[in-house]
Amino acid sequence: MTPRTIPKAAKDVAKYADMMSAMGAEPRLRIMQLLLSAHPKGMVVGDVQQELNIPNSTLSHHLEKLKAEDLVEVRRDGTFLWYRANADSLEELLGFLYAECCRRNPAVQPEAIIRICK
Repeated sequence: MTPRTIPKAAKDVAKYADMMSAMGAEPRLRIMQLLLSAHPKGMVVGDVQQELNIPNSTLSHHLEKLKAEDLVEVRRDGTFLWYRANADSLEELLGFLYAECCRRNPAVQPEAIIRICK
């Protein structure tokens, strides 16, 4: 089966699985938490490195993986690279998970999710 013949829903599942896999490594999940805490401005890569105490080369690898899955965005400001969480992609991922959960089986109540986030 070529990528063109894969149904849209299957493509979506593969996309979301890749996104979750990218966040599945502890350092990358910590990076996402940190960038979300700095949203919407984001953080300079050096500040991320200092905050999480991750070597520069390792941090670059993790940020590139997150960027490849559209979980973070990067912009250059002079000599500085600013990274921020891609809230739209995260919202899409959470919407996918929530829709699947609530459409088939109300295993997670909306009130529980809202309560966790407050």
